[in-house]
Amino acid sequence: MGRAVKVFVVAGEPSGDRLGAALMGGLAELWPQVRFHGVGGALMEAAGLTSLFPMQELSVMGITEVLPRYPALRRRMVQTAEAVLAGSPDVLITIDSPDFCLRVAERVRRRARIRTVHYVAPSVWAWRPGRAARMAPHVEQVLALLPFEPPYMEAAGMRCDFVGHPVVSERQADAVEIASFRNAHDLGDAPLLLVLPGSRRSELNRLAPIFGAALRDLSARRPDLRLVLPVAPGLEAAARTLTADWPPTLLLERPAPQAKAAAFGAADAALAASGTVSLELAAAGTPMVVAYDMSWISWQVMSRMALIDTVTLVNLVDGSRAVPEFLGPACRPGPIADALHGVLGAPDAQAPALERTMAALGRDGARPGVRAARAVLEGLNLAGPG
Repeated sequence: MGRAVKVFVVAGEPSGDRLGAALMGGLAELWPQVRFHGVGGALMEAAGLTSLFPMQELSVMGITEVLPRYPALRRRMVQTAEAVLAGSPDVLITIDSPDFCLRVAERVRRRARIRTVHYVAPSVWAWRPGRAARMAPHVEQVLALLPFEPPYMEAAGMRCDFVGHPVVSERQADAVEIASFRNAHDLGDAPLLLVLPGSRRSELNRLAPIFGAALRDLSARRPDLRLVLPVAPGLEAAARTLTADWPPTLLLERPAPQAKAAAFGAADAALAASGTVSLELAAAGTPMVVAYDMSWISWQVMSRMALIDTVTLVNLVDGSRAVPEFLGPACRPGPIADALHGVLGAPDAQAPALERTMAALGRDGARPGVRAARAVLEGLNLAGPG
């Protein structure tokens, strides 16, 4: 029997809650004497955490949303740090949400030498490389989702373990579920294009007109093409309005995880906004075109600060630039339609890059939650079984 290990874990948004729950499950599997305290959502609570306060209070994005909430957020930050100090855990694990989590870590490390692990490396390889050096004084170990990230963190003096991306553990639809999805929506054997203009209202507002024009162009060339758009919660009315002038499109409103997985598996190709959705498509084996637009000012700032020539994670992980990408001024209907037509005409061309991406992200190894747990235990000089 090993000694009891106290873990204080902090997540501030749904994606962090999923990572946290998987990590907690891995720790419990490898070290049954683990005890959890901290802040998390429903998934982490189901894994055994009693949250210090509702995680939803921290799930705020954007300057205009954060500023009015800053006093309350700061109070929660202080409360969290004080709870860490009072509990004297063996390790503090902060998950993503760097504006909140790293402030907690910094405040704790000013007063105690509690080991601190941050889960999800900041994208210093893309922009603002100085963030790694600013983390180093109060973070000893980083758990990275992408295989090329450890050297950036290690150069700043932190231990960094690549633990795999959670997308590799997500269940994919099987042939029966895909056939059932097509039958349920009367799709038959028609070619199917999945349309993913983002999960935020601002993205939908900006991209829907561009995507719609590209889809009208494409549908004129491929009249047999069917379109399906999974709609993020809260965007149902906006999606109906913004797609009114599109070619006929099946809107999947608030799709259950099984329905979303079936749509990804059934699609012959996808048009997607940039983001982790490219990895979800890769996991499903769905070839894609990525397009994203932003304000002129945002583009000027980002294009000058960027350290990379692509933002599509499949391209970055694989290094092949297999996925066509249209960003900023290049995000225009004609070229997007041309690229989609090409992908539909050669649907297997991206398959090797998608396969290599999933392998590089850890698909054939232990579950990411278990790998993350093992890395945490190793950092504490403890060895979980296996």
